[in-house]
Amino acid sequence: MSRLALCLALLSLHAVAAEPSTVPRRPVNTYSIVARDPATGDLGVAVQSHWFSVGATVPWAEAGVGAVATQSFVDPSYGRLGLDLMRAGRSAPDALKGLLAADSASQVRQVAMVDAQGRVSAHTGSNCIAAAGHVVGEGFSVQANMMQKDTVWPAMAKAYRASKGDLAERMLAALEAAEAQGGDLRGKQSAALIIVSAKPSGRPWMDRRFDLRVDDHPEPLKELRRLVTLQRAYNFMNEGDLALEHKDTDAALAAYSSAEKLAPGNAEMTFWHAISLVGVGRVDQALPLLQRAYAADPRWRELLTRLPAAGLLPDDPKLLARLKSAK
Repeated sequence: MSRLALCLALLSLHAVAAEPSTVPRRPVNTYSIVARDPATGDLGVAVQSHWFSVGATVPWAEAGVGAVATQSFVDPSYGRLGLDLMRAGRSAPDALKGLLAADSASQVRQVAMVDAQGRVSAHTGSNCIAAAGHVVGEGFSVQANMMQKDTVWPAMAKAYRASKGDLAERMLAALEAAEAQGGDLRGKQSAALIIVSAKPSGRPWMDRRFDLRVDDHPEPLKELRRLVTLQRAYNFMNEGDLALEHKDTDAALAAYSSAEKLAPGNAEMTFWHAISLVGVGRVDQALPLLQRAYAADPRWRELLTRLPAAGLLPDDPKLLARLKSAK
């Protein structure tokens, strides 16, 4: 850790200590999980709440740094400053300890942090509304407040440990286990899931593997799971585009096919898969896909006619007519 980074971290901490804490008038009753994937090193946060747009305040994550969930009488500065301190070299337990010491209202906070090395810490203030508590496990923490029952967070920990799949799947399993135990005392409204890569690429927009929010929905977890599946499909589309850039046609087409299997009936994916096939000379394979896209919405046929001018199809009238007439 550089001297400059350490100074910035300490200045941030002193700034928190110098300002009196402002306690929100209403709690964000919430259950959440922060975790580090032991296989990939990816870091994530997932949350559900009976509160509008919970994803705007509770979850924080940065590639190669850590993840934070700040809830109950939520203070979002725990997210920003927690990441600042971990980026400067503090462990998650040290960062949380310092921020709590500087917070005169720590008794109403509920916060969990995990750093890039998998070190975890959590805090449930003594004045958080019951049922409230947390479980810190191997590279993860689950926490909840204002729950129907005190079985919520133990069930989350059990589900996370027992589930298979990638980090998104395991965190969704934890949230669904919470809901199965009764979840929030007041019901459900919003949910969010963020996953960032283990190491920063220097391009933050590329480091966020998942960045999904359900701001207001009668079944936020079901909608969040639907969005996770859709995001997986678009991740495959991005893999296919990258493979084409590297002239790996077979890998690209395999990725596009995987995307379509996850999101059947998605005309966007079908259309661009077809255009990619045309680009590598596989016109006969592209025609059935174009037929499906046109059947879903005839406007895709109009878009096709605009692609040659953008350099995305050959300026070949015969080819264009053949593609446009696919039925």
